Amino acid sequence: MSEKILLVDDEVNVLQGYQRALRKQFQIAVATGGKEALAIIAAEGPFAVVVSDMRMPEMNGVQFLSIVRQRAPDTVRIMLTGNSDQQTAIDAINEGDIYRFLNKPCDKDVMTRVLDDGIRQYHLVTAEKDLLQKTLAGSIRVLAEVLALADPAAFGRTARLQKLAQHIIRNMGIEPEWWLEPAVMLSQVGCITLPEQVSRKVAAGRTLDVDEYRLFARHPDVGADLMAKIPRMEEVAACIRYQEKNYDGTGVPHDGTQGNGIPLGARILKVVLEYDRHDSAGIPPQQCMLQMQRQSNWYDPLILDALRKTIVGEAPSQSIEIPIHDLQEGMVLAQDVKTTDGLLLVAKGLTITPSVLHRLENYFENDVIPGKVNIHVQEPDPSGDLASG
Repeated sequence: MSEKILLVDDEVNVLQGYQRALRKQFQIAVATGGKEALAIIAAEGPFAVVVSDMRMPEMNGVQFLSIVRQRAPDTVRIMLTGNSDQQTAIDAINEGDIYRFLNKPCDKDVMTRVLDDGIRQYHLVTAEKDLLQKTLAGSIRVLAEVLALADPAAFGRTARLQKLAQHIIRNMGIEPEWWLEPAVMLSQVGCITLPEQVSRKVAAGRTLDVDEYRLFARHPDVGADLMAKIPRMEEVAACIRYQEKNYDGTGVPHDGTQGNGIPLGARILKVVLEYDRHDSAGIPPQQCMLQMQRQSNWYDPLILDALRKTIVGEAPSQSIEIPIHDLQEGMVLAQDVKTTDGLLLVAKGLTITPSVLHRLENYFENDVIPGKVNIHVQEPDPSGDLASG
């Protein structure tokens, strides 16, 4: 069996006994304490199952398994202890999200059965995660690309939002959950109900009148209701529903939710959407930050600070004009591509993919768009050149 098991106990003789009893059926690693076990997980992981004793010096089992939950959330966690105290079991389950709780000493047959169950649970968790991250998320990327091509005014900004959200997550130092990318990419799906002129004003960062804003304010609920119909998309739906909710509790939806009660993805969306609106209106990045800081009660302060770090640390770039036939996959458009009649065909910030390239080539061959487009080019880093020289 290829899945690895980590046993943690400060009693060496106990570990040796488990190794002798289980090594023919499982791939076993051992550690005599929480710190040693965390180092093993970092160096040799992933582990399918971690079994930890409760009473250990420096770091008890609840503390250890709580850290494992954060660092290796897919790993199935099992508590083994001679302490039959009910509160210990409650703490272990609540803080460490324990899969099973076993009394010590544990019979070999019982331990074998529990480890088999733990490995099966690990397979279920990782298989679902793989499905969500690869199959579902991949399908959503295709859907988002099609929407951006079909209605660039409403959906052309999703590529910019995605890039900005990724930088913010990185600067916050947190591991992104699988649902964040779909939430950002489909955040504007409710805009399919908006009149075209309203979508264009939003995309251009222009101010909406009262009636237009009332229509626009409905789109998060529309998008969330659409996502809620898809299994496993509950987190995505919640992020979309609360994307226009201010951190202080004002804004839509009109409920009592505020602060960290707002889903993390929605708080990130609130910041990136607001920044993109300012940016689309032609406001320079530093001025965007100043305007947002004047209304800082609207935004999660940690996310707003991560945005500031993103803007400050963003590598300078310039745009160059190149012929359409020189475009390559991965290039990023620096300017909207419009037809000779002024119709928005592809929005700036969109990454060139095969479908985008084919669309541009087809329109060019029919003399509907100019033969050149603007793309982003990263400027060389002077400090990097000096270091290499």
